[in-house]
Amino acid sequence: MTKVRTFHINDVKSGMIIGTTIEDRLGRHLIERGTVLNDYRIGQLKSYGIRQVLIMFGKDATGDEEVQLSPKAKKAVELLRKEDPAKVKLQNNVKKRISTGIELMYANPDPKELKNIANSIATDLIDAIEANDAVALNINDLQTNDEYTFKHSVDVATIAMIIAKTEKYSKQQIHDIGMSGLLHDIGKTKVPPNILNKPGRLTPDEFEIMKKHSEFGYDMVKDEPGIEKEISLAVLQHHEKRDGSGYPYGIGEAEISDFAKILTVSDIYDALVTDRPYKQGIEPRQAVEMLMAMTGQLDMTALKAFLSSMILYPVDSIVRLSNGEIARVVRKNDSYLMRPMVVGVMSGTVYDLASKQCQNIVIVGEGYDGGRS
Repeated sequence: MTKVRTFHINDVKSGMIIGTTIEDRLGRHLIERGTVLNDYRIGQLKSYGIRQVLIMFGKDATGDEEVQLSPKAKKAVELLRKEDPAKVKLQNNVKKRISTGIELMYANPDPKELKNIANSIATDLIDAIEANDAVALNINDLQTNDEYTFKHSVDVATIAMIIAKTEKYSKQQIHDIGMSGLLHDIGKTKVPPNILNKPGRLTPDEFEIMKKHSEFGYDMVKDEPGIEKEISLAVLQHHEKRDGSGYPYGIGEAEISDFAKILTVSDIYDALVTDRPYKQGIEPRQAVEMLMAMTGQLDMTALKAFLSSMILYPVDSIVRLSNGEIARVVRKNDSYLMRPMVVGVMSGTVYDLASKQCQNIVIVGEGYDGGRS
């Protein structure tokens, strides 16, 4: 088993192995995890203002890792630690059933079959949400399929359902918004494959064709009995923006359906964090920052509900602070997603990052690879 222990920078010796990648404030890698330190690299760490580092012990660098807490830190963690809200969990048999269903849905986009399959998957998802009264999610837990379109549909549906639950929608409405998430990109089955699967940036003309997928999808489901109007409208409007800058019609906030407002937030977030053949997904915290910068385009109620449901820094994960200290997360702050309460693993200092006293301290990276749930 690989273990990681915190050292003050003055106690680090040549030959020790760094247990975490050191990044600057822009996220650029300065020293990679697993690097064998020498006097020059230790001097670099000091010049970066790093006060504490994680040092790796053990032969297997991919094994489980543990961070030892000082007695003061351990006491603070025991006193302040609060479990994260319950997250959506999908059992393996459910994941397999959902994966098979979503593949069938895209392989045979017959409206009657679309309705039945989407209804069945939405039921599986709502059962998973209700199983532990989940009000939060980590999309890595939802992995049902490696194919982007299939995975994206399940992610968007689940995120939208959690947002709807947070907004106190009825069980039937949560189910229906799940169906709309599963169906939101079904119109892409009508987009020419050479455009849909193009490995690079689309030309303006190609993008205009791609943008028609929401209308194609709407035409496929709007007249099907059992697919409610709110579902089909969400399929049509999920790229509309409250300031009128979206498509296909450029309508404003008052004309966009409530389901579509939720799907827009869910769709943008998942598209940002998920790898595509032509681009790598960005870090969740970066995606959240981008969403927060889009307040003029996104519905604020849906955005706030989304932010309250996300867990960026799970309790017990290890993070690095801008003051050079390595800390352990002890509780989420619902109002400030990126500023949880943490405890310095060496000093035992409690940092409530949402407080005025800590306003100049930010999280600059994860402390070690194995710390995320």
